[in-house]
Amino acid sequence: MTEAVTAPAVPTPTVSPARADELERNLTAVRARVAAACRAVRRDPSDVTLVVVTKTWPAEDVRTLAALGVTDTGENQDQQAAAKAAATADLPLRWHFIGQLQRNKAASVARYADLVHSVDRLSLVDALVRGAERAERRLRCLAQVSLDSDTGRGGVVPSELERLADAIASHDHLELAGVMMVAPLHLEPATAFECLSVLHERLRDTHPGAVIRSAGMSGDLEAAIATGATHVRVGSAILGTRAPRVPTA
Repeated sequence: MTEAVTAPAVPTPTVSPARADELERNLTAVRARVAAACRAVRRDPSDVTLVVVTKTWPAEDVRTLAALGVTDTGENQDQQAAAKAAATADLPLRWHFIGQLQRNKAASVARYADLVHSVDRLSLVDALVRGAERAERRLRCLAQVSLDSDTGRGGVVPSELERLADAIASHDHLELAGVMMVAPLHLEPATAFECLSVLHERLRDTHPGAVIRSAGMSGDLEAAIATGATHVRVGSAILGTRAPRVPTA
């Protein structure tokens, strides 16, 4: 009887020891910042989820971070997010989509994202519903609110937040999980996040289950935590200056 031939295992790419040390140092420092910010306002650090935003960095960095205890990773482009989610499917990660989302990418995002932070228009809600239906899953979503008119950063104006939230909550395949904001350039982050706090609490009068408040990044996470953020999205403070984009074929 001929024995089956087993193909040699392909080794999983790993980062260099220097890169691993860098990621560990940076992650430890950010975790310390989160803990200190929570202590300052008498919050439990376990109530704040650190979403590590890897953007142009490779899947090998994601694996290293997972080995350091990271469970929540974020991306702002579907092409990169889908590839990394597939490459790390064996890891117990939750994937957060945080960037502006085009409707033609909604079906792809609906297949792998655990939480979409950047739902900012009714047409996108419809596209996500169709994608979630095809994927046969319920997709958790945040309504993104904006305090400025910078359409490049996404978000609805405060007066439209309730309408957007109602639209998300009205579909069986979507779950309204809360709100998200990127601090506008013309306001101090603390002021912007205070406004988000007021809007969020008002929204919870009609949607009590929408408990997530996603706010704060590398430069302003303390202000976000002080005003009640449950999720902070940190990239450069952990991964460093953004890696050069690798051209695609």
